[in-house]
Amino acid sequence: MMRRNHRGKRFARKNFNQKNLYFIGIGFTVLLVIFIISYAVIKSPKTEPIEEVTETSSESTTQEVSNEVSSNVSEQNSVENENIQKETDTTFTMTAIGDVMCHNTQYWDAYIKESDEYDFSYVFDDIYRYIKMSDIAIGSLETSFAGKERGYSNYPTFNSPDNLAYSLKKIGLDVLSTAGNHCLDMGFSGLSRTIDVLNDADISHLGTYKTQEDRDKILFKYVKGIKIAFVNYTYGTNGIPVPSGKDFCVNLINKDLMKKDIESAKSQNADIIVACMHWGTEYRTTANKEQEELADFLFKNGVDIILGNHPHVLEQMEKKSVTLDDGTVKDCFVIYALGNFICDQNAENTRNSIILNLRITKHLEGNITIDKVNYTPIYMYKGATSNLRRMKLLDIEKTISNFEDGSDTSIGQTTYNYLKTQLEKITSIVGEEI
Repeated sequence: MMRRNHRGKRFARKNFNQKNLYFIGIGFTVLLVIFIISYAVIKSPKTEPIEEVTETSSESTTQEVSNEVSSNVSEQNSVENENIQKETDTTFTMTAIGDVMCHNTQYWDAYIKESDEYDFSYVFDDIYRYIKMSDIAIGSLETSFAGKERGYSNYPTFNSPDNLAYSLKKIGLDVLSTAGNHCLDMGFSGLSRTIDVLNDADISHLGTYKTQEDRDKILFKYVKGIKIAFVNYTYGTNGIPVPSGKDFCVNLINKDLMKKDIESAKSQNADIIVACMHWGTEYRTTANKEQEELADFLFKNGVDIILGNHPHVLEQMEKKSVTLDDGTVKDCFVIYALGNFICDQNAENTRNSIILNLRITKHLEGNITIDKVNYTPIYMYKGATSNLRRMKLLDIEKTISNFEDGSDTSIGQTTYNYLKTQLEKITSIVGEEI
């Protein structure tokens, strides 16, 4: 029994030692963990309580982001400003068309019996995109919009349906010169209503006016920040007297008046001055001496571009370097006549015309250059297959190409041959592209 008890005590001591070692190990482990945590806390940076950070972090972070965004925007603006300063020019396109005429056969063709209305839009289906895609487009009005109650009329006194004005706006026409020999066909009231219709159609206009105040204002158009001034004059009004006391209603060609208007445009910091001139000899395909002399006068006094109309046929174009009185040399351009845009005339060369395109640059130094001049040859076609919708403008080169590749042979062999002849005539009259 004694031996057995001794062995029991040894077993108890052994068991006691094992327990002590177990608890000592746990204790050591706990102390080690506490030491590591304490050391980490001592070495870590001080932080605000989470609650305070939550309350203030939105404001502080927003301010930091705002500062950063402002800094980035400032840097970006600085870079953009530097790039702008490095730019040397601004380039844009100017498109011009000839006389917009409307003979009775044209408005008969556009008449819609069911609605008792007129629609000229189909006339331009083949060519409108050439005008629409330009930065600014200018034309010449050779009719009036005096109203249906006055009766639509043909040569010698024109009065056309209002829809023609709205159709011209739809194809992209921005400016119409109205000082022409037919502007008083329906008297001062017809002239005034024509202005009202153009205003309603949102087409800028110049050359005819309802008041002296309007006449004394120069028409300016802005293209890509470039300020373009327009002036417009006509040789006469077909013998119809200008109404007494209303000399302001139409600009007649007069050097003193032209010089005054040009000076006004320059004093208002025009970058470019365009003169729309209603002049020349009807059906003559070359400029006469008066046109050439007036062109030189306009250039010398500050005009940069001259767009001529009235002869009902095309005349030559020319790019010139003009030396001013102060020794400055500048690019100038004139086309003496753009022919008819739309009409139903049958004399030679009255149905062929062009859509003229100028690529113009204003350089950082302020000088203007005319970099490229090209054109799209067009033809006023009158089909014979139906009584209505027969008249339309054709893109001559596209129509010829479509006939040759078989994609559209509707014009027939005779018209195809005729269009090829018209294409040659246009090039020989106007000249090669510049």
